[in-house]
Amino acid sequence: MKITIEEVKEFLPHRDPFLFVDSISKISLGADAAEKEKLEVKDVIGSSVIGHYFTRPDHPIFEGHFPDMPILPGVVQVEMMAQMASFALMKVYPKWRELTMDVMLLAVNNAKFRKPVFPDMELEVHCTCEKVRGPFMTNVCKILHNGEVMSEASVMASVKFTEKES
Repeated sequence: MKITIEEVKEFLPHRDPFLFVDSISKISLGADAAEKEKLEVKDVIGSSVIGHYFTRPDHPIFEGHFPDMPILPGVVQVEMMAQMASFALMKVYPKWRELTMDVMLLAVNNAKFRKPVFPDMELEVHCTCEKVRGPFMTNVCKILHNGEVMSEASVMASVKFTEKES
């Protein structure tokens, strides 16, 4: 399964310069959920998502952080993790194209920034859903470059879907 940038833009409400997902290569549900005919939001517990982002050297964020030593800010890395984590919900809402996503980052825990993220890096983001309570999802995420962990955090977000207005 490959979710392209066009589908990413259909699914997420974010846009450049604040869209930090280029593609999704894998969405896996737990064994129990995979057998169900109709999924509920709580069925994403144990799901995993693998997504990708390339840090373009011309991204405007690098102009100010920092002009002589461009580094992707930690807060952007956390936002990237949160954006990627929401894709597990595609399995719950097979008609997601008919819905509007309302998403809000609520909490970040245990964030660690192990190595700096520079321009021209291919990043792979791994997210695993640990908890769901109503519209609130908590995911443990890692950003990797060439197999090395660059950063990690637990992110909690409120994610709601409503029918699109005609």
